Amino acid sequence: MTDAVGSIDMPDAQDEAPESKKKGGKRGKKGPFGRLALFYRQIIAELRKVVWPTRSQLTTYTTVVIVFVVIMIGLVTVIDYGFSHAVKYIFG
Repeated sequence: MTDAVGSIDMPDAQDEAPESKKKGGKRGKKGPFGRLALFYRQIIAELRKVVWPTRSQLTTYTTVVIVFVVIMIGLVTVIDYGFSHAVKYIFG
């Protein structure tokens, strides 16, 4: 069998850190404000990767959710009504 790319069995020589370097990496070199700035830069970078829905897709998704919730409310109401009448019949 062949190993997958990036397998942990045989790490590349460039991935191994020399013992003389700090273990903290970039995070160890920055103060609290630097880490906070890095955090917000990473948030913005991740939000740029998001595929945002168009207005018509958003309308469709919202309509589907509202219809599903209304159907579930109706189903639970009918079941609750049936149980309440069954309990009244059984226990008087």
